[in-house]
Amino acid sequence: MYLLFTYFVNHYVYFNYKKYTYKFTFYLFCKYICLLLMKFVNVNVMRSTKKLLIEQLDRKLKPFQGTEKVIVPQQGWIYTIRTSLNMTLEQLGEKLQMTKQGIKKIEEREATESISIKSLREMGKALDMQFIYGFVPKHGSIDEMVTSKAIAIAERIVLRTNQNMKLENQGNSPEQINHAIMELASELKREMHKSLWD
Repeated sequence: MYLLFTYFVNHYVYFNYKKYTYKFTFYLFCKYICLLLMKFVNVNVMRSTKKLLIEQLDRKLKPFQGTEKVIVPQQGWIYTIRTSLNMTLEQLGEKLQMTKQGIKKIEEREATESISIKSLREMGKALDMQFIYGFVPKHGSIDEMVTSKAIAIAERIVLRTNQNMKLENQGNSPEQINHAIMELASELKREMHKSLWD
């Protein structure tokens, strides 16, 4: 689009004034409009991309919903599963080519939450289990989490501004304040502003 406008203006748009030939100022205007349009398109593409990424992430995390209700055994899953299957430390160690002392240490590390993901995955295979790793948003979804953050920040900004206006006898009604909060929150969410995570 930009190149098309530039070509058109450079070759066809002229203005004769006082016997001199000048390029019409429309040339600069067209360049300015084109740059604005390109910037507008790029901004919209970025917004759409951010929204799409959030939607994709929510779909990936959806299967984990409800798993936050699972209570982890006090002694850890490895110990609990092994003993429930009546499997000895030696038997599990043989599957992993480890000593029973090594297995015992791994069980203890899990209980103290100092075990690595790699170790948990290896233990899962040895126990004929599938190790699953993921996160569950506290607000139900990533989208709802972003919305909550945006509203909290918008509320803080708007209320602080309204307080300053009150000192000058220019306070707003509750309806106006709420409307301003929701508008600012919507803008913060749409832009996915970095201040959401301060």
